[in-house]
Amino acid sequence: EVQLVESGGGLVQPGGSLRLSCAASEFTFRHYAMNWVRQAPGKGLEWVSAITDFGGSTSYVDSVKGRFTISRDNAKNTLYLQMNSLKLEDTAVYYCAKGTAGGIAFGMDYWGKGTLVTVSI
Repeated sequence: EVQLVESGGGLVQPGGSLRLSCAASEFTFRHYAMNWVRQAPGKGLEWVSAITDFGGSTSYVDSVKGRFTISRDNAKNTLYLQMNSLKLEDTAVYYCAKGTAGGIAFGMDYWGKGTLVTVSI
């Protein structure tokens, strides 16, 4: 069974930084695009970012462009999300999601349990 375990969430002040990690197992990590998706309190799911199988291409929702950076280490089967200049509206549970193919234009089929990021004064 595919396993995705997020970590790195926490409480941070506006303008601060956090780095999320997602440890993947039980599938061939380097063969699939990966995504970060978030859910703010009381709101629906919002796709945040994606990266292709070998990391050659990335994509971001407009609200995080220039502040967040997605990356991956295929040798460690780990996905990352570096979040800088955090804003109050970035508060959410962040989920790691496995893509269904190597490119980022496809869907997502497995999700982790999420890690909570709280941006607060």
